[in-house]
Amino acid sequence: MQSLRMIEDWPVPHAAAAVVRGSDGALLGAHGPQDHLFPLASVTKLLSAYAVLVAVEEGVFELDDPAGPDGSTVRHLLAHTSGLAFDEHRVTAEPGNRRLYSNAGFDVLAAALENASGIRFDQYAAEAVFQPLGMHATLVNTAHRAPAGAGGLSTVADLTRFAAELQAPKLLDPATLRAATREVAFPGTSGVLPGFGHRRPNDWGLGFEIRDHKAPHWTGTANSPATFGHFGQSGTFLWVDPAADLACIALTDRDFGPWAAEVWPQLSDAVLAENA
Repeated sequence: MQSLRMIEDWPVPHAAAAVVRGSDGALLGAHGPQDHLFPLASVTKLLSAYAVLVAVEEGVFELDDPAGPDGSTVRHLLAHTSGLAFDEHRVTAEPGNRRLYSNAGFDVLAAALENASGIRFDQYAAEAVFQPLGMHATLVNTAHRAPAGAGGLSTVADLTRFAAELQAPKLLDPATLRAATREVAFPGTSGVLPGFGHRRPNDWGLGFEIRDHKAPHWTGTANSPATFGHFGQSGTFLWVDPAADLACIALTDRDFGPWAAEVWPQLSDAVLAENA
C-alpha cells in the first residue's frame, strides 16, 4: 500500500503502520518496523475495555454493577461518564451527566475487575485477550492497573491481530462488540475530546470513541461516522471503519501534538482512497 509510505515523512523518531481488512482479517499493507515495541498511551484503553467486556461475558461482573463513585457503574466507567476527574480520584459531576474523559476511571475499572475476579488485571488481560489472539509482545503495567496512560506496550504486528478481532470477533459475542462500538453510551452527553476541544455531543461507546460527525478529528475527513477507536498521547492510533471494512493502526514514539493532528487525518484519507 503506497499510502502507508506517508509515515516516512512524519517528524518522529520511529513510526510503523498497517491496514487490516475486516471481512477476512487480511493484512492489506504494512510499513515500518512491525515488531518495534511502542508505548501505546491511551490506545491501551481499547485493550483494557476488551478485557472488561470479556469479563462481563464470563460473568465476573455485569455492566450495570456498581463501580466507582456513588451511582456509577461499570458501564459509566467504560463510557467516561462516572463523574471522576481526568487524572484524580475526585468526583466532579453526577454519573451519566457529562462525558468527562477520565484516566482515573479506568484505574477504578481495573480495580473493580480485580476485586470481582481475584485476578490481577494484567494477568486477566493477558489470559483473556492477548494470549488467545497471539499478541505475545503486548503487555500492561500493573502500576497503572488498566493502564489509561503509560502502562501499555505493543507492536503493530500485535495490534493487527487485535484489529482483526474488532472486525470479526472470536473472543466476544458479536452483539456485545457491536453494543460497545456502534451504540452510543449515554447519548447526547457532551464533553472534551482530548486534544480537540469540547464536543456536543461527544459520542462514546464502551471504551471506544465513536467518530460521529466530530470535526476536526484525529481520523480522516473520509472516515464514516461509524468509525470507532482511540488515539494515544504517545503518538499512536487505531481506528476501525465498518463502512469501509478497514482498520488502520499507526504507532510512533513522539507525543501527540499539532504534527499529529495534521498528518493522521491525511494518512487516514489516503488509506481510504487507496482501498475505495
